[in-house]
Amino acid sequence: MEIILSKQCESLTGSLGRGFGYYIRGFYCKRKNVTHYYAQRSKHAVPPDGHLRFIFTCAELAQNKLHIADIRVAYRELWNALNEACICVSILGVDPPEFYNARDILNLKNTLGL
Repeated sequence: MEIILSKQCESLTGSLGRGFGYYIRGFYCKRKNVTHYYAQRSKHAVPPDGHLRFIFTCAELAQNKLHIADIRVAYRELWNALNEACICVSILGVDPPEFYNARDILNLKNTLGL
């Protein structure tokens, strides 16, 4: 999952809270002279729904546009997160998009009733 920072935020790394098993990590691209931010799985134990809850939390933060402007989640990563949380993955539909943004994720969360 890529995390797109807002104009007010220059850098954002570290944990968003306990119990997710994921944190935000920056990767500097020398060629483009820019840092991209991604979700990184922790080396420690990750709860079954930690990945999905982390995605939902980032999407909710993107609503405020204070630190996170948007997120970009690949279909396969979202499928894996739903599968890890024991949620039926057929909810994604027959022809899902390649990437989901924060609005798509929040719509999915509301559809699931979570």
